Amino acid sequence: MKKMSNIYESAANTLGIFNSPCLTKVELRVACKGISDRDALSKPDPCVILKMQSHGQWFEVDRTEVIRTCINPVFSKLFTVDFYFEEVQRLRFEVHDISSNHNGLKEADFLGGIECTLGQIVSQRKLSKSLLKHGNTAGKSSITVIAEELSGNDDYVELSFSARKLDDKDFFSKSDPFLEIFRVNDDATQQLVHRTEVVMNNLNPAWKTFKVSVNSLCSGDQDRRLKCIVWDWDSNGKHDFIGEFSSTFKEMRGAMEGRQVQWECINPKYKAKKKNYKNSGIVILNQCKIHKMHSFLDYIMGGCQIQFTVAIDFTASNGDPRNSCSLHYIHPYQPNEYLKALVAVGEICQDYDSDKMFPAFGFGARIPPEYKVSHDFAINFNEDNPECAGIQGVVEAYQSCLPKLQLYGPTNIAPIIQKVAKSASEETNTKEASQYFILLILTDGVITDMADTREAIVHASHLPMSVIIVGVGNADFSDMQMLDGDDGILRSPKGEPVLRDIVQFVPFRNFKHASPAALAKSVLAEVPNQVVDYYNGKGIKPKCVSEYESSRTLAP
Repeated sequence: MKKMSNIYESAANTLGIFNSPCLTKVELRVACKGISDRDALSKPDPCVILKMQSHGQWFEVDRTEVIRTCINPVFSKLFTVDFYFEEVQRLRFEVHDISSNHNGLKEADFLGGIECTLGQIVSQRKLSKSLLKHGNTAGKSSITVIAEELSGNDDYVELSFSARKLDDKDFFSKSDPFLEIFRVNDDATQQLVHRTEVVMNNLNPAWKTFKVSVNSLCSGDQDRRLKCIVWDWDSNGKHDFIGEFSSTFKEMRGAMEGRQVQWECINPKYKAKKKNYKNSGIVILNQCKIHKMHSFLDYIMGGCQIQFTVAIDFTASNGDPRNSCSLHYIHPYQPNEYLKALVAVGEICQDYDSDKMFPAFGFGARIPPEYKVSHDFAINFNEDNPECAGIQGVVEAYQSCLPKLQLYGPTNIAPIIQKVAKSASEETNTKEASQYFILLILTDGVITDMADTREAIVHASHLPMSVIIVGVGNADFSDMQMLDGDDGILRSPKGEPVLRDIVQFVPFRNFKHASPAALAKSVLAEVPNQVVDYYNGKGIKPKCVSEYESSRTLAP
């Protein structure tokens, strides 16, 4: 146990990198007004893309759903972002018209955007700005962003609604119903919480189960009024009102343990006019499940170990290690880029690993004794035990193996991803949050087995592992950005999408003159969320509830 408590101490010290002071999660809701389309005959199909600036570059964080034929869209999907009080976090909201036959941005019409900082939105709570297109205002169009801090309760709720005998609003077919749920705020304003999909031509629809945070649903107040409206969808965007009802989260919780809750869906106009009007249908909540959200600290302090593996590129493009121009040149007084990146990232990861033993591999070299090319050899040349003692052990193994290798090629990284995935796959059999794997790949160039690598990453996205790639040197790394699923979704060659975004790519040159901590922070920033997403998504709780977690558990 002594060893574990040391981990907590060192983890608590380095957590500064993961949890900058005041890490608060903020939910952003977006709505637009008056967006015009270049095609005057049709209304746009808008979608808002949120981008965040990091080291001068914009990266996509998330995007809303697409709302068909709408000039004043109120989006149902929330953006959840981490707010760091001490950092200027630049955001860009872009509105695009996404044509129905293509969900990418290639054909999408850019309708306008705004730039601001997260601090501005948080301090004003509600920020409205005119949309700009190429520096000019885009007609009379505007965007409104509302910020809400997530209180300590990160739990989310899963709801499953259906309806029966809804009013028929269509002459030639049945209604096409969808349901909207609004939270009624203290100032009596209404905030859209969720909009279901449309079920076509059906007066007895069963809508898909959806998840929403308890905070978003009722701001943590179980008695807060929720207003629910059923609409009949119309392709021209003018949806017909079917009926409405009110509820509370407290009432919805009645649909736990297999029970149902029902409401009469009422159209007030019909109720006032028609004598024997009963209702416009019945809405049924078939299930309400509450999921406890655990944090990164809950898992670490519950005994989850971070298993850190290093893979180093020994292809010929690095240059002859004996030559001072080589990226692998061992300078007597200062470390090369490979060593700088290894130490910066490794020193943080080692705080979360109790045995401090790290497997270290090389790829793209001919290795003794037969000098055959290998893409996953142990740099200590001990295939049965590739582990090195501490980051220092990795550094020493790297320095002593260099003279014995013949740098070669090609740059294949799929084998090493598959090797770590094999260990991560064995870990899944335990059904516990005991080991999470991080593979750090240091490479100088564009990889040659892109199809196999994409396949390997899609497979690995189902496992407790993350891949960090640091690009060393001055090569063109544009292909590598594709593996980091920030701008769109990475897919395998067969078209299978990644289950979660597990790759982080960073060019070392962006940090040449920055501190090692800046590199580590950028590279490791996504890891805590990746760990949490994996275990929460699988419904795996921390192994043992730590004192930390029990101190922050909210009463039901």
